Amino acid sequence: MVNRMQFYIDGAWVDPAVKKSTPVVNPATEEAMYEVALGSKADLDKAVAAAKRAFLTFSQTSREERIALLEKIIEVYKGRMKEIGAAVSDEMGAPLPMAERLQAGAGLGHIASTLEVLKNYHFEETIGTAVVVREAVGVIGMITPWNWPLNQIACKVAPALAAGCTMILKPSEFTPSSALIFAEILHEAGVPKGVFNLVNGLGPEVGAAMAEHPDIDMISFTGSTRAGVDVAKRAAPTVKRVSQELGGKSPNVILEGADLTKAVTGGVMHMFNNSGQSCNAPSRMIVPLSKMKEVAAIAKGVADKTKAGDPRAEGTTIGPVVSRIQWDKIQALIKKGIDEGATLVAGGPGLPEGVNKGFYVRPTIFADVTNEMTIAREEIFGPVLTIIGAKDEADAVKIANDTPYGLAGYVSGDTVESARRVARQIRAGNVNLQGVPNDRTAPFGGYKQSGNGREWGKYGLEEYLEVKAVAGYNAA
Repeated sequence: MVNRMQFYIDGAWVDPAVKKSTPVVNPATEEAMYEVALGSKADLDKAVAAAKRAFLTFSQTSREERIALLEKIIEVYKGRMKEIGAAVSDEMGAPLPMAERLQAGAGLGHIASTLEVLKNYHFEETIGTAVVVREAVGVIGMITPWNWPLNQIACKVAPALAAGCTMILKPSEFTPSSALIFAEILHEAGVPKGVFNLVNGLGPEVGAAMAEHPDIDMISFTGSTRAGVDVAKRAAPTVKRVSQELGGKSPNVILEGADLTKAVTGGVMHMFNNSGQSCNAPSRMIVPLSKMKEVAAIAKGVADKTKAGDPRAEGTTIGPVVSRIQWDKIQALIKKGIDEGATLVAGGPGLPEGVNKGFYVRPTIFADVTNEMTIAREEIFGPVLTIIGAKDEADAVKIANDTPYGLAGYVSGDTVESARRVARQIRAGNVNLQGVPNDRTAPFGGYKQSGNGREWGKYGLEEYLEVKAVAGYNAA
């Protein structure tokens, strides 16, 4: 039974300083499933003090000790995969098979990837008379979102542990159970007390206090650009490191000569995955203007086969979006797309046919979109695709880069060479060519208002390391 009314601080489950809770709603039924405790600054202070104490010893552990710890975490995690998947499915609406395989699997994948990086990473190098040492940053405040909960928790916690840091996690109040299971996993695996702490709470309360806390050395934040700006402002007076992975409005450029059926079908399916609730979703499909009708017809075919329904029912492609607030925002943007003159090819406002409750969004496609329209500018974070026509390759690149965001980009061409040529011109932290998915050992993160810093693999580990130069260390 997951303990939702306590926090994990200093190696133990403890009561909140002040009793306060919020309901966790199942987005498929719109019904509250249970309550989860909400923390305050007093709870955070307790967790930070524990992490600060633990840092003195954990930062001095050997590579071998931290390797053994990650190996044990992986072993325990594997036994909780189904439970994690069920919690994610119930709390944010992902279809159950997808939640077990991809949502829970992403967390396991990041821990395993970090383990391999740690085994081979060089923490010291010689430069002239100096030895340059990479050592743990200190106490880390982690704020994670609801859309890929285990993915975001694991790709912060695993490298922080590998680096020798201690930490406090504030997961999303929409998806607390998978994070609490994760805390149980770390406890069972023998993570020393105070090294990992979890305090549930709201962003304006616990998240803000985290960003401002003088004894937190670094904030790792994943969420909206608006919230990221607030975190950075609050962190500035203490000059702490801030690493952020924020929003996106990622272009999917399909070049003249590309296999249209393959590229469009793959792009639409990727967009609809996780009900469109991915920061790197390929939400702007940029295609040759002369192919607009053909592309729209292929896209409509995919949308018509995409079934929005009960996450636990067989045949469901996508589940609901996470909350009423999110549903209302998506509906308003769909209406805006219609009002601004985009061609509605599939889906549209309201609930899918045969559905009378739950935060379900009809899989929606807009064609004949211009990059000035609201639906091409704002991150919708739902299963809504915009198709934009480009006059030529140069125009496609211009449209792709005409956004305040720069998290991801996608390119399909007639050859890998043509896709490479365009990829080099896209201003984004990640670009995927010819439908190839992300590589977990390569860095993930954004340009512009999509954030700063990098996660995953070696680059993810280095976010949690300071660089110290010791001159004269190698002097004769």
